[in-house]
Parts: sequence; C-alpha cells; structure tokens
Amino acid sequence: MSAVTSPQIVPAVPPVRVALLGCGVVGSQVARLLSEQADDLAARVGAPVELVGVAVRRLGLKRDVDLPAELFTTDAEALVSRDDVDVVVEVVGGIEPARSLILSALRHGASVVSANKALLAEDGATLFAAAEAAGRDLYYEAAVAGAIPILRPLRESLAGDQVTRVIGIVNGTTNFILDRMDTSGTGFTEALEEAQQLGYAEADPTADVEGFDAAAKAAILASLAFHTRVTAADVHREGIAEVSAADVASAREMGCVVKLLAICALEHGPDGPAVSARVHPAMIPRSHPLASVREAYNAVFVESRAAGQLMFYGPGAGGAPTASAVLGDLVTVARNRLAEVSGAGESAYAGLPVLPMGATQTRYHVQVDVDDKPGVLASVAHAFAERNVSIQTVRQEGRGDDAQLVVVSHTASDADLAATVESLRSMPNVRDVSSVMRVEGVDG
Repeated sequence: MSAVTSPQIVPAVPPVRVALLGCGVVGSQVARLLSEQADDLAARVGAPVELVGVAVRRLGLKRDVDLPAELFTTDAEALVSRDDVDVVVEVVGGIEPARSLILSALRHGASVVSANKALLAEDGATLFAAAEAAGRDLYYEAAVAGAIPILRPLRESLAGDQVTRVIGIVNGTTNFILDRMDTSGTGFTEALEEAQQLGYAEADPTADVEGFDAAAKAAILASLAFHTRVTAADVHREGIAEVSAADVASAREMGCVVKLLAICALEHGPDGPAVSARVHPAMIPRSHPLASVREAYNAVFVESRAAGQLMFYGPGAGGAPTASAVLGDLVTVARNRLAEVSGAGESAYAGLPVLPMGATQTRYHVQVDVDDKPGVLASVAHAFAERNVSIQTVRQEGRGDDAQLVVVSHTASDADLAATVESLRSMPNVRDVSSVMRVEGVDG
C-alpha cells in the first residue's frame, strides 16, 4: 500500500510595498494602473504589488483616481522613511524636496523609480552614488520621452555596441508648435496659443519653448549613450521663440522642415574622443525619419557602430504614457527586490570631456539682406572663405535696391560659422542678417 502524501503548501509571497510621491497627472495614472492591473502585475513580478501610501501637498482635493483616504499623507518624509516600504515612486518633479526624499528613501532601504528629468540632469551623480551605497535600484525610464522605451535600450540592449550619435525630438510642445507653423503657415505666437488651448503647452511655456526641458533630457541621453557624466549645464541650449514663419517657409523651399532637436554625439576633440550635447532648432530634410514626427509626438534616432540606425517613436508625454514607463521600471525593480539583487547602476567609466558649442561641427543656413549692387555676392562669399567655411549653395532673391542672399554652408566649427555671421553683420552692403539656423541630417 503506497504512502499517502499531503498536498504541498506553498508559502504566500509577501507583497512588494510601494510608496507614491505625487498624485497629479502622472501619479494618479500610476495609482490607477496599479489597481486595474493588480493581477497581471502580481503575475509578472512574482508577488502582489501593494500601494501603501501616497504623499501629496494638500489633502481633500478631487483627483483622477479613487483611492482610500487613509492612503494619503502630507508627510512625505515619514512615508519614504518607513521600514516596510520596498519601492518609492517619485513623480513630483523639480529639484527639492524630490532630491532629499529620494536620498532618504535609499538610505532607509527602498529602491526608487523616478520620472524627474530635471533632478537627474542636474545632480544624477549624487543619486546614483546613494543608490550604489545602499545596494538599491534607481530607475528612470519615464524621465525621457514618456512611454517610448529609449533609456533601457541605451543602457542594456546596446551595452555591447558603441553608440556614436543620438538625435531626437524629445519635447512634444515645441514639436506641436513647429508642426503647426509648417502645415498651416502660422507664426510662433499663434501656434503657441493653439498649443495652450489644446493643453499641449502650459500657461507658462518657458521650460518647453526655451529648450530647458529638452536640454535636461539631452543630458540624460548623452550620459547613457557615451558612459560619461553630462549635466544640463553642459548642454548648449536654444529655444524656438525666434523661429519665424519665414524660417519655416525657407526650410520648405529647401525640402526641409524645422524641428527642435536634442543632439548628442561622439566627436573628435582636440585631445581625443569627446562628447557634444546641444539643443536647438534646425532644418532637417523631409526625407529624414524625424521629419515625419507630427504634432506632440516624440522620436529618438540612434546611430551605433554595429546596429546601425535605430528609431524609437511614440507619445512623449501625458499621464498614461508616462505612467506606462513608470510601471515598466516598477516591475523590474520589484523583481530585483524579490531576487535580492540590484540592476545596473551609473556607467560613467569613459569620463569623456564635453565639447563647448564652438568646437562642435555643424552647418548653417543664413539669410542676408543686402544692397543689390555688383560685387556684393563676392564680398559675402569672401567673408565665409576668410574663416575657412565652404559654401554649399547660394541663392539670390529680390530685385531693385535690395536683395536677399540665402547661403547654406558645408560643415564647419560652430565658432567659425558664428564668426562669419558677425562679420557679415558689419559689412557696409549688408542691411541685415535676417535669419541664422543650423542644418542637420544632410551630407556635406
């Protein structure tokens, strides 16, 4: 007679306990997805994921998610300091108190998922050092390009390759504005007003239209791509407020479109390899993959030695898309907690210098208003030649007392091109240099 075996009892896995900092546009969507997808998340993680507290500035406000009142607190420090919190999700943004709260969470043994591009671009080194010291994770996919998975591919999928260039549209507000200027012929002010009416732009759009948002994201992209600490202060930044309808029309005549681009590249510096990181409006050919990115969408174009050219495209902002990226990180971090391991931390081993903008190689599109007299074109061409800047094309428009020269240069240092423009402005037969814009994505 065979022995009777009792059914094996599998011990219940304790839940991964999550504290949420912020319950605004993104935070409310994170909380909603945690509730709606609880069963799937538990299956993917290997344990239930339990929301144990939500820190907000004010209690009693109507929010876009229905949560028990007892979960809310205004004491964020007490929440992140709890011994029973495994993961802290930070979506409050800004530098402080976010930095202090993240550091406190790590010191108290929690891993951190953040969407805070400004903080990571300003003081990421401090956060990474704290995570390493604590043996915990710091993940931040949602800090760049919303739902688009771009940071993880740079950090993990391309870890065996050498990335040479990252160029992207990483701000939906400015892309919407420039797209409207291109498709409808409106000016900057009118396109901005439409973006505000549709909710794509804030009442104070400075961070977007002046390029601060994109510069923070460029710093993060460059740091990951080139294994070098790059901060927002290292990124050359120009916004789109000076882009005119005439600039957009001139780009169209060249078969180009104007985009605000974040450009990070591996360069040849004076002492060896170096990194350049910049954000500015530029003309790109309509045949370039980034030219077809419309309205408020984002896209990042990556070039590497072995993989070649890769394109990442999708919604770059908004509550639900950003929350999707947050939850992707949360699943990874929760799995690591259960396995008692931590993921890859900061990779800054290369320590490459960051080139100043003047040393960066680029091309210019210049519109020069001149007197319509013999010899003016030759004197303009001489101003370029004096600084070893070669002209690719030149076009003259207008008749009568004045004319307009449209010059597109070959590749040269930004410093030489800028000096050429200043020289043009001082010439007696030049009435005005009415437009200067860089050109990207064209050979030459």
